[in-house]
Amino acid sequence: MSKLRLLFVKEKQASYISHLDLLRTFQRAFPRTELEIKHSQGYHPHPIISIVLPLPVGQSSECELLDFEVTQDTDGSGIVEHLNTGMPNGLRVLACYEAKRPVKELADLRAAVELEYDNGVPEGALAQLKELFARPSLVIQKRTKRKDLADVDIAPMIRRVELTEGEGMIRADVTVQAQNPGLNPQLLGKAIERYLPELTPDFIRVRRTAILDAEGKDFR
Repeated sequence: MSKLRLLFVKEKQASYISHLDLLRTFQRAFPRTELEIKHSQGYHPHPIISIVLPLPVGQSSECELLDFEVTQDTDGSGIVEHLNTGMPNGLRVLACYEAKRPVKELADLRAAVELEYDNGVPEGALAQLKELFARPSLVIQKRTKRKDLADVDIAPMIRRVELTEGEGMIRADVTVQAQNPGLNPQLLGKAIERYLPELTPDFIRVRRTAILDAEGKDFR
């Protein structure tokens, strides 16, 4: 029996596939690999596969990870080509290998965030946003697992924010805490809305670029 891990890209139209539909997409693709996926026990067995850090709908990523187990002994060779045959536009598997590192070693994620302004970037916005994200406390309202709103200080979950100004947007290269608890980079917009409402962007685009361990190295 082997535990394997996929590294895959999720972008374009695939960015709007929900977590559950993404799992179903891979479940339908696995038969092409001729592997026997390990299933759960009980009355309704289903393939045991899990996405390591589910991506919010509407965001893209070049570093998604999916774990699964097969009944055969294999190192994952040849699986990528089989899976990519017939994948939806925007989904592409980059690698398949043995899952040796436990998910608990995953610490941070890096993302490219674009803050878009329909009427151009407001004057002085870059300097004000740099000051904002350097504050020791940034309290926003965030929904809990029970769907209630609660005040949460996101500043301790922000590792790094580097801002540059472009045409009609401010780009942010950010690193945030990934789990226990994790921070969705899109919530940086909530901080702007609360503390600098006049600089609230018209649209926020997020692309996950790396998943990191505690040493800042790529988690694989």
